[in-house]
Formats: sequence, structure tokens, C-alpha cells
Amino acid sequence: MKLVLKFIITAFFICQASLYGQKISDDSLLKKARLEIYGNPDISIRIANQLLKKEKDINKSISIYMLLSTANIAKRNFDESLKYILKAKELAQKTNDLKIRANVLVSVAIQYQQMELFSKSFETLNEADVYIEKLPQNADEKYIETARSYAIRGMIYKSQSNSEIALEKFLVSIKNFEKAARSKPVYANMSVVYYNIGYCYINLNLMQNANEAFIKSISYAQKATAKSLEAFALKGMAEMYKQNGENVTALHLLSKAENLSKKTGDLVLNEGIYKEMADNYLALGKQNLYQYYHKKYFESLFKREQNELSSINHSIDNHNKETLKKIREMGAHYQYLRIIIGVIGLIIIVLLLYFILKIRKQNLLYQKEIQKLIRS
Repeated sequence: MKLVLKFIITAFFICQASLYGQKISDDSLLKKARLEIYGNPDISIRIANQLLKKEKDINKSISIYMLLSTANIAKRNFDESLKYILKAKELAQKTNDLKIRANVLVSVAIQYQQMELFSKSFETLNEADVYIEKLPQNADEKYIETARSYAIRGMIYKSQSNSEIALEKFLVSIKNFEKAARSKPVYANMSVVYYNIGYCYINLNLMQNANEAFIKSISYAQKATAKSLEAFALKGMAEMYKQNGENVTALHLLSKAENLSKKTGDLVLNEGIYKEMADNYLALGKQNLYQYYHKKYFESLFKREQNELSSINHSIDNHNKETLKKIREMGAHYQYLRIIIGVIGLIIIVLLLYFILKIRKQNLLYQKEIQKLIRS
């Protein structure tokens, strides 16, 4: 269950930034790269790197960096994903496009959520909300980014075992996605949210509601032609059957999920499938199959944790750089204030000396006048 509570999937990284003006061939390549994210992320990475080498436009470069981040997160290569998402964030600060800024910041928040840096995720979401609020009313981008923001908040609360609060956030997210124009990225996002809603209902022991949520998650994953998302939903449904003691049905669903996940390279997905298969084979008394999948589970777990550790170290380095930058800015700010205070202090001292000397001069004149009066 701990693995499930950490879940967040690549659909939320799908960049909504506009790509108008690219050459037709580049548009086709980028479209192909997006479609391959859920099935074969290595192809997406290869295409994106090819496009990035010749791209000069900032907004289009941001889109490509976002795509690279998405593809790497699909493989649970957190270090590479974080590197690309931070490059996108850096470039986003140079554009006046509110839609792109909001999209990038929400995606950065997703990355932090996945790494369990929840305070950083909330901080980034609050920053993104400022731009989301400024987007035009009834615009698809406003609905989508609002939905993504609520979904990430829901996932954080779910990770902290606050299923009731998480469910509230997820339902708001779904309402906003439903207002947006239908597209494969929207379907993919809705599949992810319904997957998480399913687990909230499991945690609340509302199995019928959970089953309905997983069915919707599978349906939207199929509309998005997202094999990894469909596999996740099948895994969630299998866990529900396992809890009811229906191990054979659970294994049937997990077998379908395993076939769907073969080319995705998603370590979290594979880890979850192997763990569930091991548990179900153990419940059925099939020791050989239990040991086989238990070993595969630990191999995936070890590889994922190594990737996460590398990514967290990268995040700490980046955080230290940001902190040092702020300290330097504050130092320069206070240095500026010290100079101003020093100049003002010097002016006050000069004025005081001027008035003191002036008063002393007047006093001397008064003393002379008094002496003259005394003599006379």
C-alpha cells in the first residue's frame, strides 16, 4: 500500500504549451514522441533530443524539455526528469506566456510530490495558482491546470492517509477536467485521477465505489491509448479482489497488467505488479511462483530506490543553489540599504555640525553684544 500511496503517473507531465509554427515534419515527430510516452518512452526521448538540437524558440524548447521530463519519469529516471523539468522552469521565467508558466510550475510540483518533498510541492503549487488565476475564464488551460493542481494536492493528502480530504480534491479535479475539451492528454489525466479515487474508496472500505472508479480509469486509459495507465488501473482492481480473497481473479488482472507494461520501463508499475503477484501466489500456496515474483519485486524496488536517491541528491543540490542565490540577493539588498543609511547618516552629521557651528557663531556674537552693553 505504501507504494500505491506514492503513485503519480506521467500523464500529468503532458505539456499543454502551444507548438504552432513548427515545421510539419517536426510537428509529426513531436506528436509521435507524445504518443510513445506510455508505450515506449525511449523512442520519445530519442525524438525529443533530436528536436531540441535545432530548436531556437523558447516556448517550443520548454515544450521539448517537458516532454523529456515526462518520458524520463515514465521510466522512473528521476534524476534526468528533474534535470529537464528545472531547465523548463528556468526558461519559463523568460516568457510572458501565463499558460506556459502555470503548466511548468504544476509539473515541477508533480515532480516534488513524486519525490515526497510535499512542502516544496505545495509551495510550487501556490506559486502556480497565481498564474492560473490570471488565465482567461472558461479557457481550457484554466480548467486543465486547476484540475492538475487539485489532483496533486489530493495525491499528497492520500500519501498522508487523509483519504476523505484527498477524495474531495480529486472530485474537484474531475469536475474541472470534464469542463475542458476532450483530448488524449485530458483522458489520460482523468484515468490517473480515477485510479487514485479508487484507492481512496478502498481505504474507506467502499469497495463498490472503488470498482466503479477503476472501471472509469481503465476506460479513460483506453481512450488515451495509454497502456501504462490501463495497467495501473488493472493493478488497482486486482488489489481490491485480493482483499476479498479472490486471488485467481486478481492474478488474471495482474497478468493483463504485466503484458501491458512490458515496454513502458515504469519501475513503480512493475514493482507494484510483481508485489501483488507474489502476494497472490503465496495466498494460493504456490511457493515457486511466489519466490520468482518476490525476487523480481525486490529487484525493481532496489532499482527504483537508487533512482530516487540520485534524484533527491540532485534536488538538494538545486535547493542549496537557490538558497545561496537568495542569500546573495539579500546580502546585496542589505548592502544597498547600508550604503543608503550611511549616506543619510553622513548628511545628518554634516547638517548637525553646520547648525552647531552656526549656533556657536551666533552665541559668540550675542556674547560680544552683551559685553558691549555691560561696558556702556
